[in-house]
Amino acid sequence: MKKRYVPVILGLLTVVFNFPLFGQAQYLSEVWSPDLGNGNYKNPIIYADYSDPDVCRVGDDFYMTASSFNAVPGLPILHSKDMVNWEIINYAIPRLQAEAGIPLKFFDRPQHGNGVWAPAIRFHNGDFYIFYGDPDFGIYMTKTKDPRGEWEPLALVKSGKGLIDACPFWDKDGKAYLVHAYAGSRAGIKSVLAITELSADGKKAIGTSKIIYDGHDVDPTIEGPKFYKRNGYYYIFAPAGGVATGWQTVLRSKSIFGPYERKVVLEQKDTEVNGPHQGAWVDSPKGEDWFFHFQDVGTVGRIVHLQPMRWKNDWPVIGEDADNTGIGKPVSTYKKPLHVSERINPVETDEFNENNLGLQWQWHANPHDWWYFSDAAKGVLRLFSVQVPENYKNLWDVPNLMLQKMPAADFIATTKVNFRPDSKLMAERTGLVVMGLDYGLLSLQFDERGFTLAQIECVNAERQKPETIVERVNLTNGEVYLRVQVSKGKDCLFLYSIDGVNFERLGKSFSAKEGKWIGAKIGIFSCRLKASNDGGYADFDWFRITRD
Repeated sequence: MKKRYVPVILGLLTVVFNFPLFGQAQYLSEVWSPDLGNGNYKNPIIYADYSDPDVCRVGDDFYMTASSFNAVPGLPILHSKDMVNWEIINYAIPRLQAEAGIPLKFFDRPQHGNGVWAPAIRFHNGDFYIFYGDPDFGIYMTKTKDPRGEWEPLALVKSGKGLIDACPFWDKDGKAYLVHAYAGSRAGIKSVLAITELSADGKKAIGTSKIIYDGHDVDPTIEGPKFYKRNGYYYIFAPAGGVATGWQTVLRSKSIFGPYERKVVLEQKDTEVNGPHQGAWVDSPKGEDWFFHFQDVGTVGRIVHLQPMRWKNDWPVIGEDADNTGIGKPVSTYKKPLHVSERINPVETDEFNENNLGLQWQWHANPHDWWYFSDAAKGVLRLFSVQVPENYKNLWDVPNLMLQKMPAADFIATTKVNFRPDSKLMAERTGLVVMGLDYGLLSLQFDERGFTLAQIECVNAERQKPETIVERVNLTNGEVYLRVQVSKGKDCLFLYSIDGVNFERLGKSFSAKEGKWIGAKIGIFSCRLKASNDGGYADFDWFRITRD
């Protein structure tokens, strides 16, 4: 199977901008690419779970971030030249920790559905800023001058329970403001938006927040606000009506604290794109306007769409407005915003030939430095076995799951592993997992039976339910190829091979399920059930995403 990397000569740019080593290749996905190659694109532009996307433009470059919840590293940074072809270039948060607000070891264990909610990315006075709300602790900010480089440690901007979906705005008079929403699960109220003044450096909220819009009557669950200004109007773009069934609302006012007028500008109508909302208004270097939003497709998660946008009577019209009501509907295909010939997609496959983890990978919680060794000389990733947490029930509570997003509705994930357990422990395993509220896996284990491979499923993992062994086979050693074939976004068939050519099905079909506010993920792990001062390991030669 050939590697799907196209080398790029960065030359002097590598030195000037300090590109990471793993950014020196273009990646073309076999399973989803939105660029049709004829000047048009198809939606979604990213068929993966980049929930609550926000985008800003700086010159000819576009930068995207998205919610990352409990996954580490957090706050992914993606880059594009044409708004259609995107690559992962960095993360703004290497670990989920902060000098204030977050307890020191809070994110050292999986905190499903908590953490980084609905960020906003902005460029102001030479700095890139990202603000986000953590529903348990408050609103945080990080910034940098180089989005590919190191981001500053998290600063607590405003503490409080239920403060989410924060977005800054710097006005022409030098004053700064912050709009945010409330999570009903923590704050005891939702469906309202509030604004507070912000220090000029973006590090502290000033005074108290003032509610400027109550959506209970016509915009229930309004949240995710984004702040802009145009033609003397302050605009707040905000989704309402719920993640899977809602619409895009826009508010406008001549005064920053209101009163605000309200208009719906994007709905599902007769399309298959449910709940089209929450995203970013961005203009192109040509002066055209575009809007990014997500669509919740269940198990795969919240995927990213791009819509054309225009202005009518100082109101945005998003998507196709065939009935001339000012309320658009999503387009499935459209002309590309910019004619850039380079085609590139977020990385999926990893040959493990670098000294760093690929940017597609995230852990379930804050990692320890010793969990893995990128052995570039041998071209393998070594995962050391990590003791499972106290009172372990299933993988839901295991922090050292190395996972990536599902890249499409239909794909095949295959990995080659050489399992080298500590024979004295008799309680180690590794494998390939499809992780969510329910999960399925191929579990390679060594115990008194020797090496065994089992197809396992766990239903209601969040509720601490035990795993069930569906089928198990004996192996002569720990070197094996593991595969999962995914179709329709959820139907999973597990297979294995001894020679990498002939694959046999193991167990039964497993129906994947989304995680807590995220899509299902796929990946690998290595763990042990017993305490020990050392253990075995699993060497993964590669991890490949293919169509066939």
